[in-house]
Amino acid sequence: MKIGLLNIDGHNFPNLALMKISSWHKKQGDNVEFATMFEHYDIIYKSKIFTYSVDPEYCYNTDNEIKGGTGFNIKSKLLNKIDLMFPDYSLYNCEHAYGFLTRGCPNKCPWCFVPEKEGDIKPYSDIDNFIGDFKSAILMDNNVLASDHGIRQIEKIIKKEIRVDFNQGLDARLIDDSVAKLLSKVKWIRFIRLACDSDSHIIFTKNAVDRIRKHKPKQQIFCYMLVKDIESANKRAEFLRSINVDPFAQAYRDKYGNEPDKRLKDFCTWVNTKPVFKTIPMETFIANRNR
Repeated sequence: MKIGLLNIDGHNFPNLALMKISSWHKKQGDNVEFATMFEHYDIIYKSKIFTYSVDPEYCYNTDNEIKGGTGFNIKSKLLNKIDLMFPDYSLYNCEHAYGFLTRGCPNKCPWCFVPEKEGDIKPYSDIDNFIGDFKSAILMDNNVLASDHGIRQIEKIIKKEIRVDFNQGLDARLIDDSVAKLLSKVKWIRFIRLACDSDSHIIFTKNAVDRIRKHKPKQQIFCYMLVKDIESANKRAEFLRSINVDPFAQAYRDKYGNEPDKRLKDFCTWVNTKPVFKTIPMETFIANRNR
């Protein structure tokens, strides 16, 4: 069979589900490629993570179209026989391995699909199941520090000297001194990622940063910021600036993917454009954007 893959969200970030689907079909002897408009496919798999991602306007030539991902259906999941496959990293010429150690999250943040889709935190996989010959891994866990299994996997990662990035961020509220000491031993691909999504998180973020830098003073730290109102977000951005943490602002979208207010998007542009964030006051930047 000829199999076509379509990553609707795109952005050149490897799609783990499509890599596992590719591995499964190649094991069956099928031909697999990213779908184009000029070919006929026995099956096309369409993957969409975000509800606001726009589907292609044109139709693909296929006998069977299979849609998956939260953007299509929050309950959609890979078949277990496919989910257990080793990812086909050749699809994206990956420089790192990709995977999850845990699934789910004990928090119930109102903007997040994870608790509804995956439930509470639970063990999911071992780093050995997807690292292959790579010396580094992008880990997409939503709250790895909330899991004993996750902590044990971090200990294993340290012993194996695997460089990692938990790209969804670590929960600052769970970083006590023992966890901070553990994190200081990890070989990070670039930096430790945290999140400071509300004013109530400021004290937890400060404590986590202080504890991490107690054990590793020069550790680079990156922090996501959810932006629902500018006053709160600006308070958090200035706080992160004051403790030498790199903020990354993300404008709030509801679960239906409705477009954020323009001022929120302008604020995020200000924060995320580092030369501007470091030199131009927020009020001046936003006023100039709205002339």
